[in-house]
Amino acid sequence: MTTEKLLVEGMTCDHCVMSVTEELSELDGVSGVDVRLVPGGASEVTVTSTALVAADALHGAVVEAGYQVVRS
Repeated sequence: MTTEKLLVEGMTCDHCVMSVTEELSELDGVSGVDVRLVPGGASEVTVTSTALVAADALHGAVVEAGYQVVRS
């Protein structure tokens, strides 16, 4: 099991959390996504996976959901 933490800007509500969670969960190997929502700031997204998931894939999934990774 591996864990990656991302800081994501632009998330403001539960719908945002669901969008990011859904996109990240579709990546191969991802077994869990936990979001600590910080409206108006950088939300902390923790991704748990069975194997290492490429940072580009994680960032791409967040962008696909409509948000921006500010730090991983």
